[in-house]
Amino acid sequence: MAPLIGMLIGALLGAVVAKRKGGNRLDMAQYAGGFAIIFGLIGLFVAIYLARAAVAA
Repeated sequence: MAPLIGMLIGALLGAVVAKRKGGNRLDMAQYAGGFAIIFGLIGLFVAIYLARAAVAA
């Protein structure tokens, strides 16, 4: 669940960043995709950490 939430937040944040920089739709799509990948990977690592911490406890 954490990777999906991270991807959604990343996509929204990427689109906002591109819009603030004066980008058009394609720029917003590219930023959204890049940020979604980065935040999705961060969410994946968080999910792995939480799963491992739950097993160890």
